[in-house]
Amino acid sequence: MHKKNIENNISLGQFVAQKRESLGLSLEELAEKSGLSTDEIHSIEQGMDLFLATTVRQKLAKGLKIDNKEIKKYEKKTDFSIATKAQNDDIREKILMNSTNPNFSINCPLCGEKLITRIAKLYDLEDNLVLRPKARCTKCPFQLID
Repeated sequence: MHKKNIENNISLGQFVAQKRESLGLSLEELAEKSGLSTDEIHSIEQGMDLFLATTVRQKLAKGLKIDNKEIKKYEKKTDFSIATKAQNDDIREKILMNSTNPNFSINCPLCGEKLITRIAKLYDLEDNLVLRPKARCTKCPFQLID
């Protein structure tokens, strides 16, 4: 059956919805079992997310009682080149400079979609605060690498 699904080219969202329904779970029940929000699951099932962050994929797999590799098979395959160091540095700088601007947004250097950004607050060995800009795209595999 799994090979048939791939041959029929069902989307990630369709796969997740079918799997959830075959387990007899509502969106809310899957959200509870996976530790994701109902909005996240709804977004995946509606086709808004074509590529999942590793942690999201793992949580979803846990809720669906499958191996996360099963989910990965349905994610959109892309042949994007890797962002350059200069592009990554530019994104880091823009995130840090605009951290207090609620209307700030920046687009993915690979596919042009809006990036999800945040600043992680970490502490070094001497207990000094270190700000690490983070960014990821929901439409392609781009992730700002440290």
